[in-house]
Amino acid sequence: MPMPNYLLDACAVLAYLDDEKGANIVSEIIEQARQKEILLNINAANLIEVYYDRVRTAGQKLADTIVKEIYDTSPISIIETLTPAMVKEAAYFKSTGKMSFADSILLATAKCTSATIVTCDYAELELIEKQGQIPFLWIRSQN
Repeated sequence: MPMPNYLLDACAVLAYLDDEKGANIVSEIIEQARQKEILLNINAANLIEVYYDRVRTAGQKLADTIVKEIYDTSPISIIETLTPAMVKEAAYFKSTGKMSFADSILLATAKCTSATIVTCDYAELELIEKQGQIPFLWIRSQN
């Protein structure tokens, strides 16, 4: 049986960093990855979102520290390369839905790696979940 595979959206990482509602769920997932019970990934495009948010809200130094920790000491693997299938899927999602470029990469990555997306971004992603193409783990209820 394959190991469960999860893909972090930037909003889930930011909720964890800011100790917002749902941070406990992200913390549990990170601990499961640390214990090697699950695979936990983030696409570099979504890590860029985390980075620029931290630069804007907390400054370059803290943003650099957070990204370094994710790369060096966390159990989160960074997906840095888009396969041809991911490029095609991202283009499809971007062209058929109202979403950010980073979310189209998130969806393509999840679809091509059979991952469950960990998110709180109902606005752009709820419709995709309703279509049943990709599984989601919502870290908090919709407001």
